[in-house]
Amino acid sequence: MAVTSDFGISVNVKNTKASDLSAAADDLKKRYAAHLESGAGAGKADRVFADTRTLAASATETLDLAGSLTDAYGATTSFARVKFILVAAAGANANNVIVGANASADFVGLLNAAGTVTLRPGMAFAAMASSSDATGMVVTATTADLIKIANSAGGTSVTYDVIIVGNST
Repeated sequence: MAVTSDFGISVNVKNTKASDLSAAADDLKKRYAAHLESGAGAGKADRVFADTRTLAASATETLDLAGSLTDAYGATTSFARVKFILVAAAGANANNVIVGANASADFVGLLNAAGTVTLRPGMAFAAMASSSDATGMVVTATTADLIKIANSAGGTSVTYDVIIVGNST
């Protein structure tokens, strides 16, 4: 299986202030991007997991990066390094999606153990390594490979998208 990926985060902000005779403008344009060819090492990735998932009211689930995720072809995929991760809460959710802080074997490459990120409906969270980064976010099977995803409340389910790109070695 060959994997080629491009991902990035773009920011375009125009900040203006009017005065009597003119308007001052500050244009902020910044893009953080990476292109990865197929393989392992710097500028490469060979594993992809992408899914839209739903959690029942007050439910949680654990994403195991080293062995229980299945790719688009139904094969079990295991990550040794993550180069890009995105979690996006659906805009139609009534509850928040909580990412991180598993009780054991936290994927510390993402949130440094005990941290969490709360995604209100329509919000997204992403982390990415640069094209020149050979390491990315290290996954250690059985000790640092689990990401907990939780529905913040009862009453309704939540839906979220998750995309993970990385290496098998």
